[in-house]
This record gives sequence, structure tokens and C-alpha cells, in this order.
Amino acid sequence: MQINFTEPFRSKLEIEYIEQVLDGGNSAGGGPHSSWCAAWLEKETGAKKAFLTSSATDALEMAALLLNLEPGDEIIMPSFTFSSTANAFVLRGAVPVFVDVDSKTMNVNIEQLEPAITSKTKAILIVHYAGASCDMRFVQKLCNERGLFLIEDAAQAILAKYDGQHLGTFGDLSCISFHATKNVVSGEGGALLVNKTSLIDRAKVILEKGTNREKFLSGEVDKYSWVDIGSSYLMSEIAAAYLHSQLENADLITHSRISYWNSYKALIQNKMSGFAWELQEYSSGVEHNAHIFYLILPDEDYKKKFISGMRNIEIRCASHYVPLHSSDAGLRFGRSDSDLRVTDSYASRLVRLPMWSKERMPIERIVDGVFEVSGNLEVSR
Repeated sequence: MQINFTEPFRSKLEIEYIEQVLDGGNSAGGGPHSSWCAAWLEKETGAKKAFLTSSATDALEMAALLLNLEPGDEIIMPSFTFSSTANAFVLRGAVPVFVDVDSKTMNVNIEQLEPAITSKTKAILIVHYAGASCDMRFVQKLCNERGLFLIEDAAQAILAKYDGQHLGTFGDLSCISFHATKNVVSGEGGALLVNKTSLIDRAKVILEKGTNREKFLSGEVDKYSWVDIGSSYLMSEIAAAYLHSQLENADLITHSRISYWNSYKALIQNKMSGFAWELQEYSSGVEHNAHIFYLILPDEDYKKKFISGMRNIEIRCASHYVPLHSSDAGLRFGRSDSDLRVTDSYASRLVRLPMWSKERMPIERIVDGVFEVSGNLEVSR
């Protein structure tokens, strides 16, 4: 039997909640399931305001609009991230400034942040890779001292924490993803967390296509009209119903994934003597959510053969991002002022093992496959 790369959690209530929406006759966004999910996010994370969106990409685009960016403004971010992280700001005329990552965690190297700041810098954007963070207290302090916005791409980081605080609540603005590959899913979907109170009212307008519809619905005005820029970012009520069923089980999902992650690490560490691999390492204060378990293999050729070998025994593994600073669009729209050697080296050697949100992931079989395939590769070398 093939072992898929990811398998979502299945709830007994998914179909029931979706049928409630269909029976109610209104599947557009903003219904009772949407309200429940937004309230859950605010209560569980401590965010001041949560807005459900049709993707984390849309949440990032809302964040870019809220910054009032001007052409040439700069956003500092790691190069090792998805294209949406940069696209949201490039669409507003801003320039992504790419910096290197830390070799232990693949999160941004915080020592490279301050040297990258210029008179054009508008914000620092932190990506919580694999549902874990860098030292967010350091980044908060730096942004406060330099008068910069702090944005969190917490797409992978639901229910993860740093220093006891939920990721997504350190920044002025943050995004979460509920894409089908994430821990908690709605097929497609995301959320914008707004932690800077002065940005909440405008976020409501941007979410509603640039209109004051929210004031109309609350009875503050007798009709609504176009008052600002915005777009159609709202999550549908069908997706919110699916998400509702998932969020009710978010703690169980996270517990299961952390159990898998710990089993991976224990089983692999016990056998990896003699293999030139590296594993994730997290500092004290980091409470990750086991979004990813990855290996850093000896070189890119080894990685490609490893992924192919695992596929041959019906275990699906994956690499990850092509660094943005070396991509075609990154070269056109962004820049980097330093040598991103860690990003280039580690991105070419990183492989992700299967990680499920559902129960009974066959972890022993996967680990046996890892060593079977790797043993053959080591012999061939």
C-alpha cells in the first residue's frame, strides 16, 4: 500500500456541518461557521482580531495593503519560503530583500536582519518554517527600535508557540494557512490575524472588496459603498464549515503529529550512526507543531535518488522550496546584499518525510524504508 506524503484528519462532523450550510441556502462567507472559527482563533491564540480568508496568500495580500506600501519600499524576509510570501508585497510595488537562514532550523538567521535594514525598509517578515520560530522577542525588539512593521508568515504554525506565546501574535499582522497540506485544513483557506488595533477597521473594509459593508450589516449605515481599495478575500461558508470541524480537533491533531515527530527523531537517531545526515534542532522556548519532519542529506544528487528510491517502495517524500533569491522572479523583483550560502546548500539537500494529521501513520515502515534506501545509496557511493 502506498504511503502518501500527507493525510488530513477526518472528523465525524465535517459532512454534517457542510450540510447545515447547504440546507441554510447561503454558502457565501460570513455565516455562523465563519464566526465560530474566527472566535476560536482569537480565543485560542490571543490575537486581537481574526479574519478568515480564502487562502494564506490572500491574508498576506491584505497585510500588504494595510501597510500602505509605496513603490521601492523594502520588506526583509528569508529567501527560503514560498512565492506567496514575496508576491503579496511585489504586487504593491515593494522590493523583497532576501536574507539567509539558520542551518539548524531553516528559519531566518536573526543576525542578518539588522544589517539588511535601510532607509526604505518598511517591515520585517518572519516565516515560521516547519511550525517553529526564531527568537521572536529579539525580532519584536528590533522592529520596535527601528519603527518597522513586524509581519509573521505563520502559514505552517497553527498552535505553535515561542516563549509560551502563540506564533501569529507577535507581529502587527500575521497569516495562517488551512491549505490541504497543513495540519488543520479546509481544502483551501487561511486567516489574517491583526494584532495592531489601529489596523482592524481598515482590514474589515479591505476584506469586503473595499466597501463599508461591515458597518451596513451592523446597522451603522443604511447602505454600503466603495470607500477604499480591497478585494474578494473572504472564505466561503462551506470551507468554514469544514474548518470548524477541524478546529474542534486541533489539539488532537497537534498531539498526534508531535507524537509522530518524536517517534521519527528517536527511531532515526537510534540508527543513523554512519550516515551523514542532519536533523532539525530547536532552541529552548520553541514549541513547534510538528508540521514537517525533514532530513538534511549529504548532497542534492543523494536527495534526488533518495526521493526516487522511496517512491519505488511506495513511500512519498518531497523536497521543498527553490530559494526565492535565485528564482527567475526573485532576480527580477527582489535583491539580496549578502551571500545566502546556508539557504543554497540546505535547500538543495532537504527532504521531507511523510507527516499525517490522521491516526495510524505507519511510521515504523517509513523509517525502515529510509534506512533501506539510504543503505543502498551509501553502498553505491
